[in-house]
Amino acid sequence: MNENAKMAIDTVIFDFDGTVMDTNGLIMSSWLHAFREIAGKDGSEEEIRGSFGEPLEDTAAKFFPGYDTAEVVRVYRAYHAERYFEAIRLFPGMLELLERLKSDGYALGLVTARQRHTTQIGFDKYRLDRFFDALVAVEDTENPKPAPDPILLCLNILGKAPGRSIMVGDTKHDIQSARAAGLPSVLVGWSVAVPPDDRSGPDGPDFVIDSPDGLLDIINRMECKEVQNVQKDFDPRRRGPRIDRSEKDG
Repeated sequence: MNENAKMAIDTVIFDFDGTVMDTNGLIMSSWLHAFREIAGKDGSEEEIRGSFGEPLEDTAAKFFPGYDTAEVVRVYRAYHAERYFEAIRLFPGMLELLERLKSDGYALGLVTARQRHTTQIGFDKYRLDRFFDALVAVEDTENPKPAPDPILLCLNILGKAPGRSIMVGDTKHDIQSARAAGLPSVLVGWSVAVPPDDRSGPDGPDFVIDSPDGLLDIINRMECKEVQNVQKDFDPRRRGPRIDRSEKDG
């Protein structure tokens, strides 16, 4: 990062599942397995996708009322854990984005509704510790996303301020948590949890990116006076523009 440049953003907070790491297929198959094993029926894939980003226990209780939530969680986790290491992949372009942000001097944090030990497995597989300066997992705060607590804890660990930070995620919980913490939100275009019709309007994100390097365009625009003025008057209810690489050269 150029020390002489006036940067609107110096910190990027990422979600894990569905944002940095492609775990969508495994999460879906784990829930479908739990429905068959516990309730003897098929689950709704649409409803399952809508639950992405929620704490596991909350989703289990919602999907299986009248059943032992702890048993549902056990069945889900047993299936999930057996396949997790081999199934997870970084989304295309994510490694290059993290390398670029780190080399440019940005502070990077990760906030997830996943447990720390399974998040760490993903960190170890792809050596993500070299990029992230802080990791906040679901057990680290009493109130998970969509509350602001995990993001604010992550910023506290990093020693950074909300006003110079941005949140990147794939679910409505990421958007809501960022809004509550006072951060602009970026929704990844490869999200399966937020349908296209829900990506605009007062409850939508501030930006949508179609590829990881689209985030660089947002940050670059925030260095400009025009975008800094927008950021100064940032309204968390307002959705900003969709960003892709073609806009930069167009």
